[in-house]
Amino acid sequence: MTARLEYGTTAKVFHWLIVALLVVQYLIGWLMPDLHRNMKPGAPMTFHISFGITILVLITLRLAWRLTHPVAPESSLAPWQRLSSEAVHWLLYALVLATTVSGWLFASYRGWGVSFFYLFPMPMLASDNAAAGKAIDGLHQVFEWTLLVVIGLHVASAFAHLFIYRDRIMQRMLPG
Repeated sequence: MTARLEYGTTAKVFHWLIVALLVVQYLIGWLMPDLHRNMKPGAPMTFHISFGITILVLITLRLAWRLTHPVAPESSLAPWQRLSSEAVHWLLYALVLATTVSGWLFASYRGWGVSFFYLFPMPMLASDNAAAGKAIDGLHQVFEWTLLVVIGLHVASAFAHLFIYRDRIMQRMLPG
């Protein structure tokens, strides 16, 4: 399988759709009310979990697409930039997967029967367990903050290539 030099339309659509959904996801997460013992999930939590499941499916599809449609690293990058770029991208995949799965586990450990956008019920990944729920909630928060920091580094790097290096690296993922 030969690696392409540019990202194709499918990879770009996956990328920007996941970006948009992560923005929505973080906004819902920050704006929804605090969770308390014996609290049942309301609309904000249902939407937060539903967007999380959507992101989980899309990131899994994006990862499969990346593995089956590789893009060659930009040859103009210094070796340390190529290595750090690959590392950051794989870390982003891992963190998105860990964040979404830990959120779903948290809801399961809380014993919440949740639905996908009120259309159909989602399966529980674990049984009701308050202690495990508290532990996984802590992990979920660590994952979401770590993901946000790594996204920030990724965006800062993209802007550095756009405005400082002016090397057209970012254009490989821009629409068009």
